Amino acid sequence: MSRLVVVSNRVADPRKPAAGGLAVALGESLQQTGGLWFGWSGTIVEDGPTGEGELHQQQAGKVTLATLDLSREDHDSYYLGYSNNVLWPVFHDRLDLANFDAGYITGYRRANQLFARKLVPLLKEDDIIWVHDYHLIPLAAELRAMGCKQRIGFFLHIPLPPQIIMAAIPQHEWLMRSLFAYDLIGFQAQQDVQHFERYVLNEARGQALGDDMFRAWNNTVRASAFPIGIDVDEFAALTHAKEAQDMYTTMKREYSQRRLLLGIDRLDYSKGIPNRVRAFRELLANYPENRRSATLIQIASPTRETVDAYGDIRRELESLCGAVNGDYGELDWMPVRYIHRMVARKRVPGLCRAAAVGLVTPLRDGMNLVAKEYVAAQDPADPGVLVLSRFAGAAEQMKEALLVNPYDTHGTAETIQQALQMPLDERRSRHQRLLQRIRDQDVHWWRKTFLDTLKNVPSERG
Repeated sequence: MSRLVVVSNRVADPRKPAAGGLAVALGESLQQTGGLWFGWSGTIVEDGPTGEGELHQQQAGKVTLATLDLSREDHDSYYLGYSNNVLWPVFHDRLDLANFDAGYITGYRRANQLFARKLVPLLKEDDIIWVHDYHLIPLAAELRAMGCKQRIGFFLHIPLPPQIIMAAIPQHEWLMRSLFAYDLIGFQAQQDVQHFERYVLNEARGQALGDDMFRAWNNTVRASAFPIGIDVDEFAALTHAKEAQDMYTTMKREYSQRRLLLGIDRLDYSKGIPNRVRAFRELLANYPENRRSATLIQIASPTRETVDAYGDIRRELESLCGAVNGDYGELDWMPVRYIHRMVARKRVPGLCRAAAVGLVTPLRDGMNLVAKEYVAAQDPADPGVLVLSRFAGAAEQMKEALLVNPYDTHGTAETIQQALQMPLDERRSRHQRLLQRIRDQDVHWWRKTFLDTLKNVPSERG
C-alpha cells in the first residue's frame, strides 16, 4: 500500500484534539500506512540565508512530522507577501487590496523550491503526495523539475476567481501552468471548476476533454469539486461535552428574554462582518418588535493584524457596533455583543446550539465550515435557522439554508426576519435535510473521495 505524504504550509499533530477535524482526518490516512506530513515549522530565522532552512523531524505515532524553518526574507515574501497580499485578496475577488510587489513572486517561488528540495530526499518511489492550499501552488512543478514521478494531488481550500480576475495577477500564466504539474486538482465548489475551465479554454487556449479532464501546456490534469466537510460525530459529541453544555446553559440563562443571532468568524475582509452588522441594524429599524428581543453576538477572532486592511476593518466594525448600540441600546439590553478574541473550540457548539439564527454571510468563501458546525450543533427538536451567503462554497450543498446576497443590506435584513419568524415544522424539515447532507459528505468522505480519485486518475508520468 502506498504511503501518503501531506504537504501544507503549517503542520498539525493529528494526535492532539486541538488539531481540528482536518488534521484528524488526514491523520487517519497517514496512520494507516505510516505517513509523512511536511511543512513550515512556524519558526522565522531573523538572520538566516534566503532559500535555506533547517529541517526538523519527529514521530507522532506512525506519522513523521517534518518541518522547515524559514528565513525572515523568505517568510515575508512567500507568506506575508505573495500568499497573503496577492493570492488571498485576488482569490477572494478583492483586486483593490492586492499588492503586486515584484519581489513577492520571486520569494514565493524561492520558498516553494526550498520546500521541494528538502522534501525530495524524504520521498519513496510509490508515495502519493497531497499538497494543500494557495501557499504551495507551484510545488508540484518544482518537484517534477527534480525528477519526481509520484502521483501528486492538490487541494485549494479558498475559492478560485473568475478568469478575468485571475488574469490581473502578473505572471498569472506561470501560476496556472504550475497546476498542470499535478495529476488531480481539488476545488471546494463546482463554480471553482467552471472558473478553471474558462481560464483553460480562454487564456491557455487549452481543451476540456470531458470527465473533468483538461489539457493545456502539453499536460493533462483532472480538476473536480470535492466539498470539504466536518467531522459531524466529533462535533456533535463536543455539543454534549461539559464545556459546551456549560456555555449553552450560561447563554440561555443570561439571554432568557432574548433571541440570539450568532456570527463566528476570523476578522477578515472576506467575511462580510460589517455588511452583517448593517443588515442587523436595518432589521431593528424596520421590525421594531426585535428591539429588546434580538441580540447579535459577533465573535471576530484576530488574524493577520500586521496587514493594514485588517486594521481598517477592525476600526470600521468597532465603529458600526458602537453606533448600533448607541442608537438602539437600552440600559438592560445591548443589541450587539462584539468580541474580538478567540473562543475555545470546546465552547463553540454550546454557543451555536443557543443561537436561534446562525449568520454565515461572507462576501466570498471557499467553503465555510462554521455553517456546517452550526447545523451539527442544533437540537433536532427545536433547531435554529442558518442564514448563508450565496457566495460561500457551502451554498452549493446547503440549499435548505436561507441564502442571501450579503451586499444587499435590505434583502439580508428581510431574510433574518424570515428566520426569526420561521415555524417549528419548517425549521425541523430544513435542519433534517441539512444535517443528512453534511453527514453524508463529511470530512472523512472528502478525504477518501479525493484520495481514491487521485489513485485512479489517468497519469502521464509513469
